[in-house]
Amino acid sequence: MLISILTLFPEMFLGPFDHSIIKQAQIKNLVNIEFVNLRKFGVGKHHQVDDTPYGGGIGMVMRVDVVNSAIQSTIRPDLTQRKIILTSAKGKLYKQAKAREYSKLEHLIIICGHYEGIDERILNYIDEEVSIGEFVLTGGEIPAMLIADSVTRLLDGVLKKDATELESFSLCEKDSNQMLLEYPHYTRPAIYEGLEVPKILTEGNHKKIKSWRMIQAKINSSKHHPDKDIN
Repeated sequence: MLISILTLFPEMFLGPFDHSIIKQAQIKNLVNIEFVNLRKFGVGKHHQVDDTPYGGGIGMVMRVDVVNSAIQSTIRPDLTQRKIILTSAKGKLYKQAKAREYSKLEHLIIICGHYEGIDERILNYIDEEVSIGEFVLTGGEIPAMLIADSVTRLLDGVLKKDATELESFSLCEKDSNQMLLEYPHYTRPAIYEGLEVPKILTEGNHKKIKSWRMIQAKINSSKHHPDKDIN
């Protein structure tokens, strides 16, 4: 899979993708993450990427011609299973189901918004706007990192087989489509400052453990997301 990130600040990505699981996925050629500097497509000798908003207002707006030029240069005709997304506070809330959808693609292009946003006409050249939550950031780089990470870990071969089937937003009760939050985990020491690991986890009865974990997953889901569909 190819993930292309269009950004004004490619240097921000130095580090997050150079360690741990994401690094290993790139070494194994399970994913290729590239960074496209939007400034290379800027207008004039100063490579201008933004301008003042029509109608007035505070801040600058990224130019649609600059961003679309970067998009078109990034598109690979041989990778037809493709999505172009824009990180945006007004986008649809990003969820695990969307991460799974993106992980099936050949090419994911992520545009990092900045300043007061991008000229609204950019919507004619993308597939989706995506938000990571109901808050505003200084730019789209951190959301792009989160999206790329969540997608990469779902690719075949990145994690151990079935590792993503028993975790939050993937775990579900038999004969139910309701996704649950993950059950709690414990490890040594068995007793720490008077706090004990639940005995059922130490008794070796895997059928009872499986049942206990499902009950705990339902309790966690009800506690932390009582009024929301967590798919």
